[in-house]
Amino acid sequence: MEEFDSIAISSRVRLARNICGHKFYTKLTDDKEAEEITSSVMENLEDFGVFNFLSLKELSLSECNVLFEKHLISRELIANKDISSLAISEDEKIIIMINEEDHIREQCLEKGFNLYKPYRRLKKIDNALLSDLDIVFDEKLGFITASPSNLGTGMRASVMLFLPALERLGKISEIIDRAGMSGLTFRGIYGEGSKALGGFYQVSNQGLHTLSESEIIDKVSEFIYSLCNEEKEARLALLESQRDEILDECRRAYGILTNCFILEEKEMMELLSKVKFGGVLGFYEIKDDDKFQKLYYEGASANLKEFFGFENQKKEKLKRAEYISGKVKSLVKIVTIFD
Repeated sequence: MEEFDSIAISSRVRLARNICGHKFYTKLTDDKEAEEITSSVMENLEDFGVFNFLSLKELSLSECNVLFEKHLISRELIANKDISSLAISEDEKIIIMINEEDHIREQCLEKGFNLYKPYRRLKKIDNALLSDLDIVFDEKLGFITASPSNLGTGMRASVMLFLPALERLGKISEIIDRAGMSGLTFRGIYGEGSKALGGFYQVSNQGLHTLSESEIIDKVSEFIYSLCNEEKEARLALLESQRDEILDECRRAYGILTNCFILEEKEMMELLSKVKFGGVLGFYEIKDDDKFQKLYYEGASANLKEFFGFENQKKEKLKRAEYISGKVKSLVKIVTIFD
């Protein structure tokens, strides 16, 4: 839904599956057994375009963290790096994590608010896996997963949201309570166990065991649609009541980002979000939203080190300041504001 593009950043659908006859990840220590699972998945992906296959034990921890900061893999996959692997489609929208918390975690990510788009694409792969592999399924419980919270469909449908106005108005706690009553959960920018940064939140289903896949998507979508409208109304309310204060904060954020000499990662994310909010409210013209959104991970520790290389944390902060300053100057234009 294009009307919510400045609020709903991306939509993700994930399906958890396990293969009969193999132990769960906590007991899966045999390299041969892990390799059998990996080979089974790889064979089934050959008919679905070009995939890049990576064995995490062949990657450095820094290389793994690069993928994590880009929201391509989970912390759990990294924790299991001795036995885990992944397949990434050419456009980096489909990611199959192997030997994470479950044997198979299929996921598809699309820009904006549309959960059915990634679901339809992912379901083709899932159908192939279900027809070729002996996936654990119980008539009463549904798909058997490592975590009881994923029983049933094994689906997690989530949307990454940018909610600076509702956050500023102190509405997030109330919304989290409402979400819980609807069988949904709020998480931070990096998913489960992470904190919210820069006004970003992930909203997904949790515990909707009795619903079908399409019913889960409809349930999450209905809540997200309502929440996006609340954020739109909150932005208009803030323009009426706090316009000058917010304009000042956004201008200060731009000033720091374009003139700083040292920049911490957390501070970078908070300041980028103030500039992003300023763009939404018309205080700035952001020339390319996609390139601006990428700054959140391009300036993160592992990606920055992978791109530039540096020996210590001090040089990381210096390089971050230099890189982000140049990018913000090229991507953001201040709009002259008249009373």
